[in-house]
Amino acid sequence: MASSQEFVDFVVEQMGGAGTISARKMFGEYGVYCDGKLIGLVCNDAVYIKPTDGGRALIEQGGKVEMAPPYPRARPSLLISPEQIEDADWLAELVRRTFDALPMPKKKKPKGKR
Repeated sequence: MASSQEFVDFVVEQMGGAGTISARKMFGEYGVYCDGKLIGLVCNDAVYIKPTDGGRALIEQGGKVEMAPPYPRARPSLLISPEQIEDADWLAELVRRTFDALPMPKKKKPKGKR
């Protein structure tokens, strides 16, 4: 079951306080970006954020950290509960902490040049 566009739009809006948030179709689901950096995925109407120490610490303040793979054979990510998605300020803080901990994506070389 693919994620609905309405759910993806809602998640992007909820994360908006963290920076410029966008979602791009990837393999039938969506990659979620903050200021050009991939920070998570939306798969089957569920939100998965890349695991970082800062993200884990924020989630642990309010309860148990749940890890799950967004799709078969994927590395486990932080599974964000529906209640956490509803809290836009909390979700934006999680995205900011994740963004700060992840490296910037490497620039791709133009095809044919090595």
